[in-house]
Amino acid sequence: MHRTPRPLLTALALACSLVLACTAAQAADPAAEIDAETELYAANDTAAAPATAPAADPTQVWDLSPLFKDAAAWEAERQALQAELPKLRALEKDFGTSPASLRRALDQLSAVQLRMRRLGVYASAQASTDNRNPQFQERAGQARSLWGQHGASVAWVNGAIAQLGAAKVERYLRAEPGLARHAVRLQETLRLAKHRLHPEAEKALAALSPVLNAQGNTRTLLTTVDMDWPTLTIDGKPQRLDSTAYVKLRAHPDRAVRKQVFDSFFRSYGRLENTLGSTLAQRVEAGVVNARLRGYPSAVAASLADDAIPESVYRTLVAEANAGLPTLHRYLKLRQKMLGLADLGYHDIYPDLVQTSKRYTPEESARLTLASVAPLGAPYQAQLAKALGERTMHVYPAPGKSQGAYQSGVYGMTPLIFLNHQDTFDSASTYTHEWGHGMHTILANGTQPYETAGYPLFLAEIAAFTHELLLQDQVLKTAANKDERLFYLGEAVERLRGTFFRQTMFAEFELQVHDALERGEALTGKRMTQMYCGLLKKYHGDEQGVMKIDPTVCTEWAFIPHFYRPFYVYQYATSMAAASHFIEGLKSGDAKARETYLNVLKSGGSRHPVPLLKDAGLDMNSPQPYRALLRQMNVLMDEMEKLMAEGAGRNPG
Repeated sequence: MHRTPRPLLTALALACSLVLACTAAQAADPAAEIDAETELYAANDTAAAPATAPAADPTQVWDLSPLFKDAAAWEAERQALQAELPKLRALEKDFGTSPASLRRALDQLSAVQLRMRRLGVYASAQASTDNRNPQFQERAGQARSLWGQHGASVAWVNGAIAQLGAAKVERYLRAEPGLARHAVRLQETLRLAKHRLHPEAEKALAALSPVLNAQGNTRTLLTTVDMDWPTLTIDGKPQRLDSTAYVKLRAHPDRAVRKQVFDSFFRSYGRLENTLGSTLAQRVEAGVVNARLRGYPSAVAASLADDAIPESVYRTLVAEANAGLPTLHRYLKLRQKMLGLADLGYHDIYPDLVQTSKRYTPEESARLTLASVAPLGAPYQAQLAKALGERTMHVYPAPGKSQGAYQSGVYGMTPLIFLNHQDTFDSASTYTHEWGHGMHTILANGTQPYETAGYPLFLAEIAAFTHELLLQDQVLKTAANKDERLFYLGEAVERLRGTFFRQTMFAEFELQVHDALERGEALTGKRMTQMYCGLLKKYHGDEQGVMKIDPTVCTEWAFIPHFYRPFYVYQYATSMAAASHFIEGLKSGDAKARETYLNVLKSGGSRHPVPLLKDAGLDMNSPQPYRALLRQMNVLMDEMEKLMAEGAGRNPG
């Protein structure tokens, strides 16, 4: 057996300490991350708290008692799991001595992992609803700490599987039917074995996993609790300009107000440019160190390896988005025309192109969502209706509540849906988006065993964006007049801007900062601002005269929490392209197309996503899906221009 020299172990531990994190998810089971199935969809576009306080309505606040009756029950389970961890270490002795012993060990590991998941979901769900609550934060910290201990307890497992070898594992799989549920884990561990370190090194990395996300947690507390936000006078009233207020006010109808909001908000982030640059640089360095230790050619390759995503998929997306920038510039010019502006600034992106007074309450969002998914079949609608009737949503913003929206949950239970609902159409879109994730979870859980029910992120967003596109089709079909249709078309094109181009711009920024560090360049907040500024100018046509980028807004990178989860955002763009592909078959009413799509969702994590999608008729390694999406965006703009020529959009709806 190869042994890692002691000096390397010491250097490895020191390196982890210096950068605050080495990716230890690979040291244990990848599914053992507390937030493995959550997302922060549009977290950079969080809705602000409504003027009223609907969050007081108990039906709009989730009930976590099915997870744990109360905090005392949670603490009892935490202590019980703490006592269970030594037993996991003891499994190493007889691990894989026979097919039956291998099944027993893996069954026990899965059972504990599921309990850990339940513990972590409860703690993180509470913490995200009120970051000011010290008890919630303490429980979340305890859960992270326990995951670290758990990781150290099972750090030996993947090495032990690798020692069995492919031939023995395949023989065991044939001999023991009970191992079928563990086949994917066994085969994936063998595939990634060449990137694993000596067991002692893996154990050291696993023990350090509580600080894996330390930088992101620091950023969250800094920006949601400790930030010294300015107070502006808006419409004659004082307004504290925090993150949620910014998202509401950036769409203000008065352009001067929007400019004031952007300048003040991003100057606030600019004052923390050095601090937030340091935290993000540490997170980037963690990825670079991890890739080098494990023998990957780059941080992006290491990040994509778990799901066997070719790096070419990522870079093809970036290349095609850059090639498609004329389509984005066309939209920006159309936006300028519709808003009646002499020029266009970054603060002009968010106002509605067509005004509407229509409100989209959670009840209306639920009604529209249920109606829109009819192409997915009556059984799908019935499952969704049942889930919507349970108290698993935290709907409205509240003081101390985290930004964004996500879906999370525990195998065998109705998923939790976290929202910051604003009663706008955008909120309705986010509502249906998150329930796209929820239904994906329900279908995968109903088809797959626990071990393969957790789907990869590359597939996760496809279900969510398919829901959004179905909603788009529903409202366009039922629009009452040309003005309302133009409003929905504008929302559709804006969503493509925000999902395809904006997220790809974020993905390109991540490539740039990681590539720079890998070249040995210094990575500071000021350098990140320069990089981000260059991307803002390129994507928004600064040189072409489409939009002049004010340097003040170039600190926007510090506002984006996604960057603390490296190489994640690109999947929004790839998934929107994939959803656009599937939606054509679903809208046609083709039963085979519906079955093909639902089978993708039901597959959970049983197959690698790129070949799974290719078998479903979609090659994500080619430029075609992205070019097709750009063609659809141009078709939408063609109709918008036609309706404008007919006089639509001149009167508020």
